[in-house]
Amino acid sequence: MDNARERTGDVWTAMSHVVTILIGSGILAMAWSFAQLGWICGPITLLVFWGVTYYSSTLLADCYRYPDPVTGVPNKEYIDAVRCYLGPSSVFWCGAIQYANIWATLLGYTITASDSMSAVWRVNCLHHGGGISCHNADSSSYIIIIIFGGIQIILSQLPSLDSISWLSHFSVATSVIYSLITLGICSARWAMQKTSHGTRSGATAESLLDKATNVCLAIGNIAFTYAYSDVQIEIQDTLRAPPAENKTMKKASLYGLSLTTVFCMLLGVSGYAAFGNNAGGNILSGDSFYEPYWLIHVANVCVAVHFLGAYQVFAQLIFARLEGYVALWWPSATASYDVHLGKFTFRIYFMKLVGRTVVIVLTTLAAYVLPFFNPILGIIGALGFWPLAVHFPVSMHLARLEISRADSRWWALQSLSMVCLLLSILMGVASVRDIIVHKLR
Repeated sequence: MDNARERTGDVWTAMSHVVTILIGSGILAMAWSFAQLGWICGPITLLVFWGVTYYSSTLLADCYRYPDPVTGVPNKEYIDAVRCYLGPSSVFWCGAIQYANIWATLLGYTITASDSMSAVWRVNCLHHGGGISCHNADSSSYIIIIIFGGIQIILSQLPSLDSISWLSHFSVATSVIYSLITLGICSARWAMQKTSHGTRSGATAESLLDKATNVCLAIGNIAFTYAYSDVQIEIQDTLRAPPAENKTMKKASLYGLSLTTVFCMLLGVSGYAAFGNNAGGNILSGDSFYEPYWLIHVANVCVAVHFLGAYQVFAQLIFARLEGYVALWWPSATASYDVHLGKFTFRIYFMKLVGRTVVIVLTTLAAYVLPFFNPILGIIGALGFWPLAVHFPVSMHLARLEISRADSRWWALQSLSMVCLLLSILMGVASVRDIIVHKLR
């Protein structure tokens, strides 16, 4: 037995985990991304990311066990695989990037949830004839960000994830609901128009630099949609064997990525065809359409509920790592205290109360200062794409098979890695520039 617990997952459960992670806020920006890239580059970019992500996922799947992908000792976390194949020197950078990416994801979830709840007010205002004044609802997003952070502080103090498992299941259901509503509305609008909007080169901009920025932002949004490498090892650790976990995970990645790509392609094509170059950054925000308003309300509420649960699932990884370090260096901080309120007694854990609250407050403050939907998604995509989805899987693959520089495969894989690095840099720079431009306006 190489695991103390019984692992019961199969290809279908793993695929469901992959799809659940991939179907998120990235799809809300798919129509806008296609609008920036145009009819030719939009679908091609989506297919390229599907191919690169699937290929890197197969390399990562073979690194679950060490040293042999079938009979070796399993690695339960991404960072464990990096430690085995690349040594301690790479562990720090992998951990720093992985947890920075997870924290950035929490930031993106906060902004997306607040954007969707602000859209409820905006869409309702537009439905009742408020006109351009309805877009002043953007100021309400700051209040919603604070409320969202407050709810997360309360949820973080519950005993464990099992205590809010109902919220996790509800989050999965709501993600399916708002995704299907978005696709249905875009497809219906396209069908009613009986014509397709958009151009081969996409939306124009005031300058060539602005156009390049929007293109890189669109690529970053698509990269964010395909980001799941940082939790792939953890998903693979749920699979039963035989058959070998790497074979099962490769099938699950193929099915999950393909299903996501088909859905994103349908949404990108229908959204761009329906709204053309005027597609909003968040398709449900009311910038592109606001009827039927009640159905858009349902979709936006589902978005907010989805990210209430998804936030806690990802935040638990940061909480566990933080509390583990504190317990190692400051054991007394993990002590618990009983608080008596009348007939009720509550057990308070000092580190759990303070540490988790600090993490959520910092995330909320960052979202308050930077409430920008598309560029934040671009930053997250840039941060996680090259290092976690390409660099470390490629490096571990080369180390596992002992491929040297004399081999043409080494040069091919390193060339792929360098191209992806350049792409990540461009996505990151474009996202930062867009944030600066918005702050100066």
